[in-house]
Amino acid sequence: MRIETFKMERMQSTYENLVECNLSESGVEPMRPEDLLKEESERRALLQQKLGYSQSNGTEELREQIALFYPDAKKENIQVTNGGSEANYVSFWSLLERGDRAAVMLPNYLQTWGLARGFAGKADPFRMIERPDGRGGRRWGLDIKGLQRAVTKRTRVILVTNPNNPTGGVLNEEEMEAVVAAARSARAWLIVDEIYRGAELEGPTTPTFWGRYERTLITSGLSKAFGLPGLRIGWVVGPPAQVAKLWAYHDYTTIAPGMLSDRLARRAMTPSVREEIFTRTRGYVRRYWPIVESWVRERSDWLSVLPPVAGAIALIKYDLPIASIPLVERLRTEKSTLVVAGDQTGIPKHIRVGFGYGADPAVLHDGLGRIDALMRTLRTGARRTASARRTTGARRATA
Repeated sequence: MRIETFKMERMQSTYENLVECNLSESGVEPMRPEDLLKEESERRALLQQKLGYSQSNGTEELREQIALFYPDAKKENIQVTNGGSEANYVSFWSLLERGDRAAVMLPNYLQTWGLARGFAGKADPFRMIERPDGRGGRRWGLDIKGLQRAVTKRTRVILVTNPNNPTGGVLNEEEMEAVVAAARSARAWLIVDEIYRGAELEGPTTPTFWGRYERTLITSGLSKAFGLPGLRIGWVVGPPAQVAKLWAYHDYTTIAPGMLSDRLARRAMTPSVREEIFTRTRGYVRRYWPIVESWVRERSDWLSVLPPVAGAIALIKYDLPIASIPLVERLRTEKSTLVVAGDQTGIPKHIRVGFGYGADPAVLHDGLGRIDALMRTLRTGARRTASARRTTGARRATA
């Protein structure tokens, strides 16, 4: 099997700690162990933890706590992994063979696109598109007809990310039913990455796909809505037989999560603590999103954005004479500011700006100011070029 370079992840991991303004993150300001362990006895217990091998599919205590996040799930439905990325990896690896087809939602975190092409050899896209929101505005929603075209009798896996990265869109009930219907018609497995569930700007926690269809795997983890990316704890929720199969695949990758991570994750997934963490996360996205929204609105002659429903990410469309990858490269080299290129998520002429990373909003203001400075330079250059072309054309016409 040949895996193509995961360009977005390589770019982000290479430069995110080298720039002055990192707006490429899609989560919120990370928590600290002391935020989770409030009692001195809890902290002592963590320091006294023996650093041996943990149970390779996650301790029973952790799997029980994770199961409480999903209706009627039990610990037998849970496989703990090292981060949400490994959850996606072992899920695709266990289900796809060369010659299979996978239908993959775009735009997206393109790990799953690369995995589908690597394991099956072919990925068929369906898209999130602009749709009416029922209140006179617009929202990111599912192209249902595009989904139906992408799913055929050969489709083995359908991949959905809900809430979506990079749009921040959340599927409504009609769209969720359409996804399930497509999977059922093809007898395909439905993999739903729900790692942003719990980071909503308003309203209740996004409904899970768990329990809607018997061939469903939910992947998630503590990196986004929980603000705990450094723990590298993810999980898969699925039917017990498939979860047992995943465990066998996991034995060939990282074997087991770390003992300290497992212990801290147990605390984070305790229902009362989980809701406290979500309140914290929602505080960040609700406080910082208006800054981005206002910034875009003030530049409406060349920028636009559909409000995200969940996640500390804004997918911003721009009208400038430059593709997104060279734009991001210039931002990095000229302004020491990192954002994600739309082309690296499957949508051109957009950039993804993270707005929840950093305890001080001054960081966000600074980064947006640097983006603005480069974009204004590009607009000025474009106008000069257009003016020169018009002058040259006029001279030729009178010659």
